Amino acid sequence: MPRRRVAVAMSGGVDSSVAAALLVEGGEQVLGVMMRLWSPNRDRANRCCSPDDMARARQIAAQLGIPFYVVDAQRPFKNRVVDPFAAAYASGLTPNPCIECNRHVRWTFLLQYAETLGATHLATGHYARLHFESGRYHLLRSVDRHKDQSYVLSMLSQEQLARALFPLGELTKREVRRLAHEFGLEVADRPDSQDLCFAINGDYRSLLKELGVPLPPPGEIVDPTGRVLGHHQGLAFYTIGQRKGLGIAARHPLYVLVKDVEQNRLVVGPRHALARHRFDIAHTNWILGGPPREGEPVTVRVRYRASEVPCRVRRLAADRARIELSDPLYDVTPGQAAVFYAGEECLGMGIITS
Repeated sequence: MPRRRVAVAMSGGVDSSVAAALLVEGGEQVLGVMMRLWSPNRDRANRCCSPDDMARARQIAAQLGIPFYVVDAQRPFKNRVVDPFAAAYASGLTPNPCIECNRHVRWTFLLQYAETLGATHLATGHYARLHFESGRYHLLRSVDRHKDQSYVLSMLSQEQLARALFPLGELTKREVRRLAHEFGLEVADRPDSQDLCFAINGDYRSLLKELGVPLPPPGEIVDPTGRVLGHHQGLAFYTIGQRKGLGIAARHPLYVLVKDVEQNRLVVGPRHALARHRFDIAHTNWILGGPPREGEPVTVRVRYRASEVPCRVRRLAADRARIELSDPLYDVTPGQAAVFYAGEECLGMGIITS
């Protein structure tokens, strides 16, 4: 079997470094690629590609004996991730930029760049598995449920999955760190990065102000009956389910229930009022080509770290569906991704609209 030419998306972290090392050990023809992403401050690089990160990735590539390339992805990242992120907040939504980065930058722009280098596949350090059966690619959860990242890969198509490799899918994080030590990689104990990569200290509020995004002005905080309880600083600075930072005193805990953009009101109330038994999604992506069959056992997760609940998917249009839940969820947030599973398999996703 001829060796595949595999481009590994490197970040200078332990996961992508071990992914590259495993592919080299497996006899693949490997090359490392790293994206230079947009940052709002010229004096501070994006947190995913700082000079230190780039130096580490370059050093790891040299240690593994593979070529290393850096590609300028600032324009597509700004246009397809940052600008829609800011526009969504200005519209009262709570977006998920990691989903859009995977959709438009890593698995479109970077994959196309890798192809110009002669790569047949793009590998990443994501924790997920691929299975090919009956002419189709199936995206499966990682063996390590605590690190499973199928949620942020749920937007991939069959064409993209055909070019994808996830070398860490059968490993736990502990095993990955052990392998990093065995390979002699200096990043073996480097902590994971979790903050929003293009916002300093993960503060999206300061980022929105710095970008000059026209945000909704301050307005009233009301209870579900319309009684005014206080005033908010701008709807963009709150999210559904938020409890802290409301600036109002109450006998019982209050949570953000609704961001009423039309009236510029923040509706708050008790936690039980957050319960949702159904919601709609748009911009759907069904990995196998279509939504699950009526009656098929399906679960849904409405945030990356949220718990899953059984649901029923009712198709409304080509890229829209209504989700009916068997148990209520309390963190259904417009703008976030709803991701669907059947057992170990990720079926696809859609963006929550209401």
